[in-house]
Amino acid sequence: MLQEVQAPVLLELKGEDEWRWPKGVEPLPRSFYERDAVSVARALIGQILVHEREEGLVAGRIVETEAYCGPEDLACHARRGLRTPRNEVMYGPAGHAYIYFIYGMYYCVNVVVAAPGLPQAVLLRAVEPIAGLELMALRRHLAWPLPAAETAAGRRARRLLASGPGRLAAAFGLDRSHNGWDLCRPPLCILPGDRLPGPDEIVATTRINVDYAGEWAKRPWRFLWKDNPYVSEPPRKPGPGMGGLGAPADASNSR
Repeated sequence: MLQEVQAPVLLELKGEDEWRWPKGVEPLPRSFYERDAVSVARALIGQILVHEREEGLVAGRIVETEAYCGPEDLACHARRGLRTPRNEVMYGPAGHAYIYFIYGMYYCVNVVVAAPGLPQAVLLRAVEPIAGLELMALRRHLAWPLPAAETAAGRRARRLLASGPGRLAAAFGLDRSHNGWDLCRPPLCILPGDRLPGPDEIVATTRINVDYAGEWAKRPWRFLWKDNPYVSEPPRKPGPGMGGLGAPADASNSR
């Protein structure tokens, strides 16, 4: 069920946080998401995920995504046209959150894309935390303050905040109660990135934990910011049918 929520007043950020919501900047429009999953997954690298609740605001620069491309994609929740209460939001309009529970432990945050009736989504796998780090650490049960950012321990601690889909959902305070929320308006939304990677800085590789999908598991539909320390896993070595690391993803079979 799609939900509409009122935008709260943005809170002042404190501590080591440096990023601020730029005045006059609006969330990405719905038209941004009304494309195939492969195109949107690549374009989301560098954009900024934001969520505000009563306890504060958190934000992160998206550095890793995965595309799930509808009924033909055997790694997709809508494979072979499967339609259930769990994935119903995938069949609705683009630009809404699709959040599910997995392994009995974690939530995963996805963005619905493409046209209504074409069930495609993009999984948000990792972000670089840029605001609300103390709140993220609290939600992730990590000690605060974090070690100094310039130390190895500090870099590792910051990576642990939201690297991987389960960590990301926890750090941003997201669960099934946010399923169906409109990402084109606050308090949960994606803003245009303040700096974006160049074409040569986006790596395309295979998706994680989809070996059951056969040949579809070889599609290079995981996108990550090259050499970014916040990605959940480094790119895999090229294999048969992968198309090579960093190769442009083939969108011809994305629907």
